[in-house]
Amino acid sequence: MLKKSDPKVFDLIKQEEKRQKEVLEMIPSENYTSKEVLEALGTVLNNKYSEGYPKKRYYQGNAVVDEVEMLAEERASKLFNVPYVNVQALSGSVMNFAVYTALLIPLKGKIMGLSLSFGGHLTHGQPQSASGKFFKSTLYTLGKDGTLDFDEIEKQALKEKPDIIVCGFTAYPRVIDFKRFGKIADKVGAYLLADVSHIAGLIAAGVHPSPVPYAHIVTTTTHKTLRGPRGALIMVTEKGIKKDPELPKKIDTAIIPGLQGGPHDNQTAAIAVCLKEASTSTFKKYGEQIVKNSQKLAEELTELGFNLVGGGSDNHLILIDLSGTGVNGAVGALALEKAGIVVNKNGVPNDKMPPFYPSGIRLGTPAITTRGMKEKEMKVIAKWIYEAIEEVKKYELPNDKEARKVAFKEIKGKINSNKNLAKIATEVKKMTSKFPLP
Repeated sequence: MLKKSDPKVFDLIKQEEKRQKEVLEMIPSENYTSKEVLEALGTVLNNKYSEGYPKKRYYQGNAVVDEVEMLAEERASKLFNVPYVNVQALSGSVMNFAVYTALLIPLKGKIMGLSLSFGGHLTHGQPQSASGKFFKSTLYTLGKDGTLDFDEIEKQALKEKPDIIVCGFTAYPRVIDFKRFGKIADKVGAYLLADVSHIAGLIAAGVHPSPVPYAHIVTTTTHKTLRGPRGALIMVTEKGIKKDPELPKKIDTAIIPGLQGGPHDNQTAAIAVCLKEASTSTFKKYGEQIVKNSQKLAEELTELGFNLVGGGSDNHLILIDLSGTGVNGAVGALALEKAGIVVNKNGVPNDKMPPFYPSGIRLGTPAITTRGMKEKEMKVIAKWIYEAIEEVKKYELPNDKEARKVAFKEIKGKINSNKNLAKIATEVKKMTSKFPLP
């Protein structure tokens, strides 16, 4: 038993379990898996090396593992209605880089993705990441209303002639018009890569449109709204195979020998479990409730005077621009954590603050919906968020970089000793005790 053999690690795990139980986990990219998913992760499948693909392994002894991987592929193919799936990518960053490796010539191929500061992802061509260092990139932005401006995106695509257009974002609260993206990609002869990591569970539940009819490739992580282990899927659509019949083979080769060695077979099994769960009527109701909760929370926050990027939420997440409140996003996130509400600091469109001290906070409803919370709880949560932000309006950050570091350290100390924030945390514990983890 771990408790006896390594009490230090056991104690740390128990501490984290306690933390998760007692807070409102509202980072939109986090969720709680089922016990069955965790059970699959902690199995003897961890012991096997399985370089290659089913029926074509480099090592012996993979007959059972082949069945596990093919089952995961089959379930993903059926759930998302695609003809080809690779389930081996170890993370979201690897899955997207594998697509670029499969389709683009290094330093020549061009990616067009949403700018990180407007809700895009590092792996969508940002200059700070490998996707922007090893390939050319051009970044599009949002319109003045905080939503996608497709006329401008089309103009940029026609001018830049990218090889891959990436749609699907990390901080975009509205429904994505994949059909329009597909038309733009077709017009310029580009591949359309839909990264649906955040909304895959919503798509599976039928509460967000699917990109499958319009995209050539669909990628997703499995640990967000899908409620699975930390892993990823790369899917090729009928449209993708029509454009390039060799696309599945190119992606397989990009994963191994291109970027990885052996897959994590325990992770693959856990992915298969979460895909089965995502195909049920219970999961459909879960997806519907995520959206209901997000929309209700957005409505309550708006009534309390918060400025929501994009004007609200159609999916699972909300992006709050705090610049008009006098509270910095980093300070707001810290205060909310002290109050038992875990969100993340986040940049907002046209943010004048640096990434470590952005003007916004990002929050979402997947994890709290997993616990069984509904619209009634959203109203209470909105009130707590308002009270927590009000509590730190007096804590201002100076513009000078060095002075800001010193001030933030002082603010952190004040927040940690703030009795009103601690009082909210106590109220949060009372609520969370009524909604146990899976």
